[in-house]
Amino acid sequence: MTEEYRKAKRLGEKSVREAAQAGLPTVLPALDDILPEDDGCMPVYVGVMEIPLPLVTGTKTRGRQNAFAPDFMPIMDPNSEFAAKWDALLTSQMEEGIRDPIKVYEYMRRFYVLEGNKRVSVSKYVGAATILAEVRRIRPKRTDEPENRQYFEFLKFFEVAPVYEIAFSREGGYQKMAELLGQDLDHVWTAETVRNLKFAYSVFRRAYLARGGWKLGITCGDAFLVYLSIYPVTGLLENGNAEIERQVGRIWNEILLADQGDEIDVKEMPEEGEKEPSFLGILFRNNGYSREHPLRAAFIYDSTPELSRWCYSHELGRNELVRRFGGAVDTIRFDSCKTDAEIRKAVDAAAADEDVIVFTTTSNQMKETLRSAIHYPDIRFFNCSVNLSHKAVQTYYTKMYGAKFLMGALAGSLAENHRIGYRAAYPIFGALADINAFAIGAALVDPKAEIFLSWASMTEEQWNQSLADNDICIVSGPDNIRPESASREFGVYERLPEGEIRNLAAPFWNWGQYYDLMLRPLVEGHAPRKAPENKAINYWWGMSAGVVDVILSEKLSYYSRKMVGALKNSVILGRMNPFDGELHSRDGIVKEAGTPRLSSEEIIRMNWLNDNIIGRIPAPEELPESVRDKVEVSGI
Repeated sequence: MTEEYRKAKRLGEKSVREAAQAGLPTVLPALDDILPEDDGCMPVYVGVMEIPLPLVTGTKTRGRQNAFAPDFMPIMDPNSEFAAKWDALLTSQMEEGIRDPIKVYEYMRRFYVLEGNKRVSVSKYVGAATILAEVRRIRPKRTDEPENRQYFEFLKFFEVAPVYEIAFSREGGYQKMAELLGQDLDHVWTAETVRNLKFAYSVFRRAYLARGGWKLGITCGDAFLVYLSIYPVTGLLENGNAEIERQVGRIWNEILLADQGDEIDVKEMPEEGEKEPSFLGILFRNNGYSREHPLRAAFIYDSTPELSRWCYSHELGRNELVRRFGGAVDTIRFDSCKTDAEIRKAVDAAAADEDVIVFTTTSNQMKETLRSAIHYPDIRFFNCSVNLSHKAVQTYYTKMYGAKFLMGALAGSLAENHRIGYRAAYPIFGALADINAFAIGAALVDPKAEIFLSWASMTEEQWNQSLADNDICIVSGPDNIRPESASREFGVYERLPEGEIRNLAAPFWNWGQYYDLMLRPLVEGHAPRKAPENKAINYWWGMSAGVVDVILSEKLSYYSRKMVGALKNSVILGRMNPFDGELHSRDGIVKEAGTPRLSSEEIIRMNWLNDNIIGRIPAPEELPESVRDKVEVSGI
């Protein structure tokens, strides 16, 4: 017997010992032992194709289990007939290659060999990546188990792109990959597209494993998604290995973040900075800023302050920021940056202007913000959004649900017929918390209060007709006044019989205070506290930080102002929270009395409606096209 078989056998014996020490089976798994007895599924012929050898994990029947170690290395006696055949097959493999396909059954994206166990063993021994196989698939029954749901998502992908190599650790991976590649899961991909995907993935996989990806807990497919979210797939098809390795190195922190489950460290209160001259000297070149040497910051808007309520509120904040620092902060603004190309052009201009901070002000700008942050590692990037997890870009947003709770209580105290209208923009992270907090506030003062919910998909005419049909006089409209319009239909207002509008209360987004709190440590020569390792940072500040308030009309009664003031103090001090105590959704109990307050993550990701809300959460296709990008990026 040749020395090659003895080497292979020694590898097999080592594999058996390691499996025994780990308390794992010391023989190959057999599919007949894995399939549920009542499965009853007939195999479906898939075809003859190259399959990844790492996914060949067992035999179909028990007959050959004891001839191989768990990694398919041989363990039979070197003087046996089996060893002689294995050795002859190795010789044939080295001289001619293995041409005849093996026969396998695929179950849950793993292959079990019916014919060709020795060919698999030899191929794995010589380090082959794939093997030709005749594949039959056994489909499991559908269940609600995560692994089963992921497998059926894979089957949908396989129907349009027959690729076995790519797997994800969570649902939605195949859909997201298709979108990043400009494809979908409803139409068959061209042969060229599939070929390019396989090649691109293999190139990325090689660079990823060389970097140490094999040590991480995510799949290579998960890391591949991180790459595709930053760089186009053409880079893997056209760039050399050295450039691809550099790209993987640049995004490694994002991959590590994905390995930690995209954990987000939510900062709900501003923190004191720490004096760190060496760190600041490296990052910002000095120990503070002044009129002679101002901190330069760029603000990138997706519209203009003249046309957008949102941009207008940020523009007020930018101007207030400049005023507060008396020249120690110098800002520049870029308008109407909707597309990736427009955002990148603005970032390039900001970099040329030597800006050290860049704020992008909407969630749909995040994709290009992330790419720019990777490209310009010496600039600090912030995106105005919540619950988007990236290491290179920190996010910030206002915690508005406290103010909505107060306005809901006010509306509930004033709606004599217990009916209140609520106009919401679109269902993104945090929006449902605002709606529910308003509804809970209303019910707190009026248990009979009903909230009639409408979304931006409804036209103004439909909305006004709905209010009239339901005899609604007290309304919660958009949070801010529209810059180009004299309409008073914002905040909480009352529709008077003569058709006039009387404003009662409105939330106040104090972006000047927010940006002050964010930049003051840097201006004064302090560095922010270091972020937890492998976590994204989200600044989510609200009334307690002074960045959110409620403005009350002077026409309100003394008692109404007193009630709102008392509730406001309780919210700021943390004594009252709309999500304390028992909570009921339209579908039943969410949280029982006596259980802990909902966590920040549960509040941000809230996807249910309180039991006194009349309405529903719209599907993305029901929303105006102008907001679908925002919902796609940060929708619930």
